[in-house]
Amino acid sequence: MEAQKNVATSLLAEKVSFYEETTIDSGFFILKFSNETNENQHFKREVSSNFVQFHFCIKGSAAFIFNEGNYVLPLKEENSLLLYNPQRDLPLDLTLHPHSWVLSVLLPINKFHGFFSSEANYITFLSEENKDRKYYKDATISPSMAIVLNQLMNYNLHPSVKSLYFKGKAYELISLYFNRPADADVEQCPFLADEENVSKIKKAKQIMVARMAEPPTLQALADEINLPINRLKEGFKQIYGDSVFSFLFDYKMEVARQLLATGSHNVNEVGLKVGYSTASHFIAAFKKKFGTTPKKFLMGIS
Repeated sequence: MEAQKNVATSLLAEKVSFYEETTIDSGFFILKFSNETNENQHFKREVSSNFVQFHFCIKGSAAFIFNEGNYVLPLKEENSLLLYNPQRDLPLDLTLHPHSWVLSVLLPINKFHGFFSSEANYITFLSEENKDRKYYKDATISPSMAIVLNQLMNYNLHPSVKSLYFKGKAYELISLYFNRPADADVEQCPFLADEENVSKIKKAKQIMVARMAEPPTLQALADEINLPINRLKEGFKQIYGDSVFSFLFDYKMEVARQLLATGSHNVNEVGLKVGYSTASHFIAAFKKKFGTTPKKFLMGIS
């Protein structure tokens, strides 16, 4: 067992930068880019004009280069880009910065239309008035999307079910991307038109993440960022598509899953790291989130 672990560690150390492409369906692809080196890595792929492109920066940062280097579009951590230009091909030319992960979804516009045929008025660039026009949108990655993205990046199931698993997760990711609450228009909430308020809400998220094991109460958090508690709740929901503690729960469970996957911590240690004083409470929370216990999760990846 120890020998196998050493081999796996050795292989992991060598695989510091990689590009992986998975075919979900005819013309439907998931691309995974990882760079754990200390230098920029470059990836290129042809993409024709009939494809809709979704790009998600899970960790670090990246930049997309267009028009032979004359135009650069940055992509920061926890942000996404949607690109579509029916007038010309948009080949993928990606600079991935050190210690960064990006996941991309490519699918033909006709297949995409099929997903939302009854919701064309809701999806802006599918409306009749925007037909055949180029489209660009950047957006924040919601906590629920972040979980799916990390599941795709840290795939731990048997290779025989990879295709089915990726297909389900790809559909889930696109559904979450267009989920109304998570994709709320800032204009619907005048409070968020003030950049200072948005900055305070983002600071609240950073505080909860940094202190996830011992998070402040909502009132203490509101006091710390100098916002009324109702504004904190409203703003957090608008930006991140979830309540403060629901977001924190999802984040803690994803951290726990990743810690367990490393094989370096037992269940009790992981529970303590994410703020559970007793193993039973952590096991119950983990099962609520992932539908299985930490022990069974570990057995599935060993």
